[in-house]
Amino acid sequence: MTLARRPLGASGLEVSAVGLGCGALGESRVSDEEADALVGRALELGITVFDTARSYGSSEERLGHLLRRRRDDVVLVTKGGYGIAEAPDWTGDAVRLGIDRALTRLATDRLDAFFLHSCPMGTLVRDEILDELDRAKDAGKIRLRGYSGENEELLWAVRSGRFDVVECSVSVFDHGSLGSAVAEASARGIGVLAKRPLANAPWRFAEEPAAPDVREAWLRARAMAIDPRPLTMPELSIRFAAFAPGVSTALVGTSSVSHLEEAVRAAEGGPLDGDARQRVEDAWKMHASAAWRGIV
Repeated sequence: MTLARRPLGASGLEVSAVGLGCGALGESRVSDEEADALVGRALELGITVFDTARSYGSSEERLGHLLRRRRDDVVLVTKGGYGIAEAPDWTGDAVRLGIDRALTRLATDRLDAFFLHSCPMGTLVRDEILDELDRAKDAGKIRLRGYSGENEELLWAVRSGRFDVVECSVSVFDHGSLGSAVAEASARGIGVLAKRPLANAPWRFAEEPAAPDVREAWLRARAMAIDPRPLTMPELSIRFAAFAPGVSTALVGTSSVSHLEEAVRAAEGGPLDGDARQRVEDAWKMHASAAWRGIV
């Protein structure tokens, strides 16, 4: 398999078209052997981006252990701003200590990016927090300052001049940001990591799922009623997100080696042809409303 690479905005970093979302690595159901196999196969497939977070259980510790001999070959990013015993969430101290402890857990001397993790606007705009990102970048602890989120907050982050990279939902069923925040990010040299390119695979549910984000994607999928043929829905979804204008990397969150291989094979197919992309865009325009905001 040959996985395309492209620039991460104007950062000077080069990234694979598909990255690995490492939330599953923090789950107890995933054994050490399974985690090792997943990360090892990702590296074999040419994946260079590994995305984790403070809230992903033991994901950071596991990833640090598994990548310790390949650190210079990968783009390692994490998210935080919360979960520090000695500091209230979303304070400068929480960000500063969060970065320091992420460095320890990930067994590295620098993070390629540290994202403020889906904080609301009132938090996002606070200089106390943003200045800590600046200081960490100046000190070489982080290479890129990031924001992970949606909607008005995402657009503010892109326009603020305080961030080098953003992460947001981009999928067949959630791509309102492509014509706004993602397009502006691309024009400003800001890298874009697309999370949930499969939108939690809503097509696998016969009945309405309980989880709010999955339920929203399921409702949208039923409304849009896209026929992916001759492709499968997973292939259509990966190719749509990974090659959406402005997207640097599509992050596939999985604990399954076979599912990861399928995603990479799909990306190898390149951008969707004009007819397939037009069907997706037409279905979105027909059904999307003001209520169809970015799914956090």
